[in-house]
Parts: sequence; structure tokens; C-alpha cells
Amino acid sequence: MLTSSAGPTSPAQVVVDGPAYSQGVPGQRTAVVVGAGPNGLTAAARLARQGWRVVVIEAAPTIGGGSRTRPLGAASVDACAAVHPFGASSPAFEELDLAAHGLTWCHAPVAFAHPFDDATAAMLLRSTPDAPHATANGMGADATRWRAIIDPFSTDWDSWRHLVLQPVLGSVAGHPLRMARFGSLAALPATALERLFRTREARALIAGMAAHGGASLRSPTTAGVALGLLAGSQAAGMPIAAGGSQSIVGALAAVIVEAGGEIETGRAVASLSELPRADAVLLDVTPLQAAAIAGGRARRWRHGVAAWKLDLVLSGPMPWAASACRDAGTVHLGGTASEIAAAERATVRGGVPDRPFVIVAQPTNADPTRAPVGQHVVWAYRHVPNGCSDAQATAGLERQFDRFAPGWRDLVIERRVTTSIDYATYNLSYVGGDIAGGAMTPRQTVARPRLSFDPYRFADGVWLCSQSTAPGPGVHGMCGWNAAGSVLRNTTARSQR
Repeated sequence: MLTSSAGPTSPAQVVVDGPAYSQGVPGQRTAVVVGAGPNGLTAAARLARQGWRVVVIEAAPTIGGGSRTRPLGAASVDACAAVHPFGASSPAFEELDLAAHGLTWCHAPVAFAHPFDDATAAMLLRSTPDAPHATANGMGADATRWRAIIDPFSTDWDSWRHLVLQPVLGSVAGHPLRMARFGSLAALPATALERLFRTREARALIAGMAAHGGASLRSPTTAGVALGLLAGSQAAGMPIAAGGSQSIVGALAAVIVEAGGEIETGRAVASLSELPRADAVLLDVTPLQAAAIAGGRARRWRHGVAAWKLDLVLSGPMPWAASACRDAGTVHLGGTASEIAAAERATVRGGVPDRPFVIVAQPTNADPTRAPVGQHVVWAYRHVPNGCSDAQATAGLERQFDRFAPGWRDLVIERRVTTSIDYATYNLSYVGGDIAGGAMTPRQTVARPRLSFDPYRFADGVWLCSQSTAPGPGVHGMCGWNAAGSVLRNTTARSQR
């Protein structure tokens, strides 16, 4: 059982006492959540806040899933997710008031930068009331077009976030004209969206954001990945959680415990028969894992490319050739848009390109407490084929550092490589190292895991609440929040019959 010693401004400190589940009160509805990642915890928090007796069961020794933070030397480094544009604008996190439970967002001076070989860089800047078009204003010949195509979504992000972080059918049915506007662009391949712009800077920003999805940029719907990330990042920035991503799940745990919920760690679940009796079971796992646990028919589901990560602790700042990168919280390495597209296409086809697209986070630019004074953390990963074990993947990461930050090797104090196999071991839902919960193919982007107004219902009394459901990957909790909403609607309707 998880108890909390959290105060109003500190994340939950968890203590595992054992699986002595409380009995609740007569007539109280009960829910069991399997998996204590951000989505499972968000689902549990919503139900607990609604008066349900909630038990969360996690196989690992600690909660967190992709939001754990681990030591590296004297520094703290996020094990997987590190930068959270959708987390900072998540309706779920806002409703649960995670700020009151210790979660603080930290911003670097530059949201993200994308360097080129001539030591210049494109920049995405967080919009403010005084500068709503800050990114567009730096786009040169594409400034007007960026303001016309990208900025309408970021300047009205407070309403758009409620649409793009929901299942597609529900958003389209409820707001057909608005979603037609978004969908006319989002359905495109990223390469087609790029062609609306002329400058290498605009095209590179689009390609880099689209490449987060791990699909070929020629694939339909990859423009939607880029558009959502660009709009969300301009509106909310690309912040990190103070103290590490573990702070996010710590705050969620504090909400659950405060509402009377319980969390047990260190217990894997192989079958529904192993669970306490409940009115609802929510599974924060992949669809195939859910089928194995629930004993149902396995749904068709395809896993995508894997992550391969390099963490560094440096004795000084990363020596980027482009000055904009030195102040950035996130840096995209890969050169031009066409280079990025070629690298991702090769990876999807099973290759390990020498010049990969690399996503870099520099958390100490936003939160200096992550490392001792004077030291800096660099967090970086690339995509590799699912299940890859080719050690040359690390060399590819290093070559991109050599290309854009010559001299970095002389500053290394600590380093750690996390391979795709390591990720599959670290989190059983990261099948083959796929940290996105399933390939972002056109079908699995729109129909996640199936095309339905309620894609979370999995079987009688069982719901799926993982990032394999809409709206997909990212530490925003909306998959769990929406799944819990489905539980509340369906159980209420059943009780009224």
C-alpha cells in the first residue's frame, strides 16, 4: 500500500507497506489500475477524486513508467521522457491541480533550437502575450506564412488542446468545421507540409517535430504530429519538471493517496484472476498485453521503431557551434529537413543510419539543480529498428555531437547508454524498445487502438488506458483521463438501467 508524506508543495514520497487493500465503504465503487505510469496514475487520480476506492498495482519496484528519474554520478537524469509541452498544457494535469502537489514547470530561455552546419540555428520560442508570434518573427521570408498556418493553432491553443488531446471521432463529431481546418493539414505527410514553406529553417522545424513520431515523413498524418507539437510548444513552451520527470508521477501519486487510493509496487499481473474484485479494471499496458491479461482476443497492433539513448554529465556547457543551442532546453540534430527525412525513412526500413536524427534535452538550462554547480546534463536519443542491438547506434549519436558541438568529448564526466533492449527490460510495455506504445502509422495514429467514439473500452468491465490509446504518446495523462471518463460514463449508465 502506498502512503504519502507529501506536503502541499512537495511530490509524494512513497512507502510500500504491502498488498493489504482497504475494504472501502458499503456501496462504494471500486477500480483496479494495472500499471503506474503517467496514464495509469492519472486514471486512478480521476476516479479517486470521484469517490471511487482505487487500487493501483505496478510490476516495477517504483512508480513512474516512462517518467522516472535516475542518478548519474552526482546528477539526476530522466530515464525516458524529459520534455513536456503537452504536459504543461494538459487539461488532466490542470484539473487535478498537480501544482498544488509539488509539480513545477521550468523553462529554458530558448524552447528549442535546430542547428545547421554553418553554425546558425532555427529557433522555436515560447509565445507570450507581448510576443504571440515570437517564432514567426524569426522566420525571415516565411514569417507571414508561419503566422498564417502555424500560429492560429498556438494562439488559440487553450481551446485546440481540448480537441487534439481527444479521440478523433469525438472531436470531429463535436466540432466538425474546426477539426476540418486542422485535419486538412494534419492528414498530410510532413514532407507536404514542409513544401508550403521556403526557408530551410521553417522546413527543418517541421521535419524535426514530425520525426518525434518515429515514422517516415512521407507517411500521411506525420504533418499532424508536427503541427500538434509546434502549436503546443509555442503556446506552452517545452518545459521540464523541476527535480525530474519523477516529480510528475509523484504529484499524481499524492493526489491518489490524498483521495484515499492505494498503490502497490513490485507485483506483476498476468491475469484478471489475480486482481481484487472491482467494478472496473483499467490496464496501462499495450493492446496485446491487455489481451493476454484479460484473456480476450488479441487485437491487431504493430510496434514501431525503438529508442537508443545516451546520457552525459559534462564539466561545462555543451560547446555548440550555434550560439542559440547553448540556451535551448531542447535541440534537434539532423541538419536539413531532407536529411532528417532520409534518416527516419532508413530507420523505419530497418537500417541504423550513420547520421541519425537526434533529440537532445539540456535540463540544466532550465533547472540547474539537476547537477552540481558547474556541471551540465545532456540527454539524447535516436530511433533504431525495433529490437536493435547494433552498438553502432551509439557511434551515430556521437557523430552528430561531433558535427554540431566539436570538443564535447573533453567535457564528459559521466555517461550512460540505454539500448533498445535495455528499454524493453526497463518497462515491459516498451516492446522491443518502442517507447511510444505502438507504431505511429496512419491507422494507429487516427484509430488508436481502434476507430471508435470510445476506444478505451476493451472488454466487459475492462478498459485500456495506456499511450496505445488516443491521443497517443507523451506525458500528458490524457489517455488515462479519457479512459477514466469512459469508466464513469459507462458505470453511471449501467446503474441507471
